Amino acid sequence: MSDDGYGWNGGELDLDAYLARIGFGGERAPTLETLRALQRGHTTAFPFENLEIMLGRPILLDLEALQDKLVRRRRGGYCYEHTILFAAALERLGYGLTALSARTTLGAEGIRPATHAILRVTTADDDRAWLCDVGFGRGPLEPIEFADGAEAVQDGWRFRLERRTGALDTDLWGLHQYGAEGWVERHTFTLNPQYRLDYAVGNHYVSTSPRSPFTTRVFAQWFSAEILHVLDGTTWTTTRPDGSTETREVEQSEVPKLLDEVFGVTLDPADAAKLGQPSLQAR
Repeated sequence: MSDDGYGWNGGELDLDAYLARIGFGGERAPTLETLRALQRGHTTAFPFENLEIMLGRPILLDLEALQDKLVRRRRGGYCYEHTILFAAALERLGYGLTALSARTTLGAEGIRPATHAILRVTTADDDRAWLCDVGFGRGPLEPIEFADGAEAVQDGWRFRLERRTGALDTDLWGLHQYGAEGWVERHTFTLNPQYRLDYAVGNHYVSTSPRSPFTTRVFAQWFSAEILHVLDGTTWTTTRPDGSTETREVEQSEVPKLLDEVFGVTLDPADAAKLGQPSLQAR
């Protein structure tokens, strides 16, 4: 059967291995309860990381490569990798889903490219639609109802979805997250459907452009109900749901051990040695 590019190849997913990786043992049905458990499991099991780029290798988005990297080798990835893998699992389980692209804002005044991958999901037992954002590296832990003004408090982490009028009178949605400085808009998006090919184009820019934030230094995040760890170059920051943070500097040689012990990313010895080189951040 030919691949028309519209689906997510859910039939090729090793569902047992994926569900074991995220610690899911519930009902395999396209329900809201299962969706909540799947997103919580995915966001807390898989780290966010750009290490392949820093090691000089491409980011591969075919499902077999994603399963090998994230599921079998217990690595992480960034938004395109997370979202495509999650979409394959949802498709396999019978959910309705539409892929979208968002513009990360985080308080920026100028326009940024739409290079963040998210999903609009529907379930079999609920009439509402849900925003699933599994690839940002810092939650949400569970889906957020697709409704203007919808707020969610998830283990102390706070999120809000708002809708306003964008260009050509289209709906422009914004996801906000609450932190030490109050509410900050995290990203904006429209409901223009995206497909695997669109994500491939965005992935090429993000993984190769010198203007991309992910081509210049190591970046990793690990998120849980209790804490968010962020490694930005050699700056390690921890944040808790109440907004309190702690920041420390680490030596480049400490990065591989930190990735292993804190972020859940275990590298082979050659890759670990390369990431520990002081010259790496100058790439």
